[in-house]
Amino acid sequence: MLGSMPWPIRDLLTMKQELVEFALRPGVNRRELFSRYGISAPCAYKWLKRYQSKGVEGLAEHSRRPHHHPAQIGPEVVLRVLEVRDQYPAWGGRKIYHYLRQRAFSPLPAPSTITEILRRNGRLNPQHPSAQGPWQRFEHSAANDLWQMDFKGPLQTLRAGRCHPLGLLDDYSRFALALEACSNQSTATVQARLQSIFARYGLPRCILCDNGGPWGCVESSSRYTELGVWLLRLGVDILHGRPFHPQTQGKEERFHGTLKVELLNQTLPWLDLAHCQAGFDQFRQCYNFVRPHQALHYAVPASRYQPSARCLPLTLAAIDYLSSDQVRIVKSKGEVTFRNQFFYIGRAFIGLPIAFRQAHRPDTYEVFFSWKRLGFADLACCQKIKYRYHSIYLDPLPI
Repeated sequence: MLGSMPWPIRDLLTMKQELVEFALRPGVNRRELFSRYGISAPCAYKWLKRYQSKGVEGLAEHSRRPHHHPAQIGPEVVLRVLEVRDQYPAWGGRKIYHYLRQRAFSPLPAPSTITEILRRNGRLNPQHPSAQGPWQRFEHSAANDLWQMDFKGPLQTLRAGRCHPLGLLDDYSRFALALEACSNQSTATVQARLQSIFARYGLPRCILCDNGGPWGCVESSSRYTELGVWLLRLGVDILHGRPFHPQTQGKEERFHGTLKVELLNQTLPWLDLAHCQAGFDQFRQCYNFVRPHQALHYAVPASRYQPSARCLPLTLAAIDYLSSDQVRIVKSKGEVTFRNQFFYIGRAFIGLPIAFRQAHRPDTYEVFFSWKRLGFADLACCQKIKYRYHSIYLDPLPI
């Protein structure tokens, strides 16, 4: 009987040839031989059969690829997938899948199959934002409960200098309410654009912005600008994210990232503001009504949005207070006088009435502008600390 094999056998074809040569010798115990080589009997007998019929060539590894593929993707499916990808170069397999599904395309391949089609045809982009990890999201419960607003970094045009893209997004539905090509970031420009947007979609409950202009205030004792005061008079609250925390406006930042990948990087150069606006309008239409949104389970944003029931008024309503309130007019330096003390309210309120309303503690008053509680004034503290101007204690930010 053959002795045990003390050496490691690394060449599979050599091992097979040795095995069959030994197995074909007369009187050999094939079962024990197969065991020493660590080969099952059915596999070894298969090799013996191949060797006897084809020689050493029969021992070569055979392809396991099936001869027929009943579920193989046809060329028309591949062509349609690539057509969608070429039309929307930044879309991945899942977005293309839901795009085709919404249009009842058949046969519909799985998202992973579409991704493989893109990979085989050189269409995958490893730098696409979808390769990043998931974001931690907060979301308001209804359309127009919160809008997010911000400027994207300026674009340089050939004929008109810089274009400042102003984006406005509904938090709940991700519906892009506006993408405006602005020549600057001034209060007058933003207010004019907002008036047009409010006339079309109505008024939101509040708008979330960062701390930059024209909605952010550089004064530490007052967070309201002229634009913010105008919004308050319309009944729209204005919120600000924490400084240096752009993730507070994550949806608007993500929208700007999509804008960059799917439009700005695809269209160069930009000629003027009209050229920018035409591109923005086309992108916004696709974003709202065509492009499946992953955060919406691949529905389109327009399917979750409806305009606000609060209409833009023709004129600003008069500012009314309770009969028990003590009303003061903000003076030319942004201050008011109350109980022989000067309180700084902010230059954005100059010429407007401010109300002091008795709080539950003595010598403490809530400070209101129209419906909005700005903070409170502590007279006891003012009497102890003699300043030329006292600031009201601002309410904490809800974001």
